[in-house]
Amino acid sequence: MSKKLKTMDAETLMTTPMEPLKFIVSGLLPEGLHVLAGSPKIGKSWLALWICLQVAKGEKVWEFETQKSEVLYLCLEDSFARIQSRLFEITDEAPATLHFAIMSEAIGHGLENQIENFIQGHPGTRLIVIDTLQKVRKTVSANVNPYASDYDDINALKQIADRHHLAILLVHHLRKTGDADPLNMISGTSGIAGGADTNFVLQKDKRTESTATLICTGRDIEGRELFLEFNKESFVWELLEPIEIEQLIIPDEIFLLCGFIKSAGSFTGTATELIEKLNLDCSPAILKKRIIKHMEHLGRNRIHYSENRTFERREFTLRYDGNDDMTVELCPQNLPSLPSVLSQDSNLATVTPCLPLCGEIDGEMG
Repeated sequence: MSKKLKTMDAETLMTTPMEPLKFIVSGLLPEGLHVLAGSPKIGKSWLALWICLQVAKGEKVWEFETQKSEVLYLCLEDSFARIQSRLFEITDEAPATLHFAIMSEAIGHGLENQIENFIQGHPGTRLIVIDTLQKVRKTVSANVNPYASDYDDINALKQIADRHHLAILLVHHLRKTGDADPLNMISGTSGIAGGADTNFVLQKDKRTESTATLICTGRDIEGRELFLEFNKESFVWELLEPIEIEQLIIPDEIFLLCGFIKSAGSFTGTATELIEKLNLDCSPAILKKRIIKHMEHLGRNRIHYSENRTFERREFTLRYDGNDDMTVELCPQNLPSLPSVLSQDSNLATVTPCLPLCGEIDGEMG
C-alpha cells in the first residue's frame, strides 16, 4: 500500500513559523546545492579555494558575511602539492577546519557514503566544494536519458545538502558556444542548472583579460552580477564595484510590537486582542502574517513565539526573555499568563503541538 501524502492547508502554512533558511555566505550562498560554472582555466578553482578559506576563517566573502564553519574541498583535478602552493599564494595562515581530498568515489558508487562519513566525523561542516562535477560522475550508456542522468546526479547531492543543512558547491564547465542566457551555457542538459538551487557563472569577455563577471541566479538569493578582477599578486578575485544588498523592511507594527512585548514581558491571546492592545489599524490576518514573516527580527530582539490553538481560539504567546530586571510590580497585571514554558531545545521561533489542521491524504588558473 502506498504511503499517504502529508499535506498542510494554506491557512496553516501562512500562520506557522518556519525555520529560516540559513546562509553560509550571507545573501550569496545558502544551504542547498549550487553550481559554479566557467570556462576551463578561467580561475574557478582559485575562487572556490578562496571562498572555502574565508568560510573556514569566518571572514567576509567580498562584502558578504560568512558563517564560520568546517569546510571540505574535494580538489579532484589537483595534487596536495598544488593545493599547498595555492594556499601559500593566497594566505599566510590556514585553519585546521579546512579539509582537502584529491580522490573520491563517484555519485551512486560510494561518494554519498564518503560525504556522510565525513560529516559524521566533522558535524560542524557547513560547506562542501566538489571540483569538478565531472570527476564524480560515471559515464552513462547511450540508452540513458541525458536529462534524467544529470538531474539524478544533482538530486543525489542536493539530498545530502538539504538533510544536513549545508551548502554543496559544484565546480563545473561552460559550453564552448555562447548564448544570450548564461544558464544555457552550463555544460550538460538543463537538468544540471534546473536541479541546482543556485547557479553562478564566471564569465570573461576576453580570455586574456583579468576582469570577469560573476552572474548569480537562484531560488533563494537576489539575482545580481558581481564585477571582479583577478589580482595576479594575491591570486584573489577582487570586487570592483560596491554591492547593493537589499534590506528587508521592517514594518512599524513590528517595531511597536517589540517595544510592547519588551515592556509587558509577555502576551497571550488572539491577533484581534493584540491589535486592541497596540491600537493598530489593520486586520488580524495581516498582523499575524507580519509576525510570522518577521520572526527573525523578533528573535534578534529575544522575543519568542509559540501557539496553543483550540477549536474555539487561535491563541498565541509572545514572550520576551530579556526582562530579568523586571519586577512583579512593573509587570502589567492585565495580561494573561504564559500557558506553557518553552522547552530547553526550542529555537527562537517555536510552535507548540496543535490540533491537526494538516491532513493526510493517503600555479595555473583552474
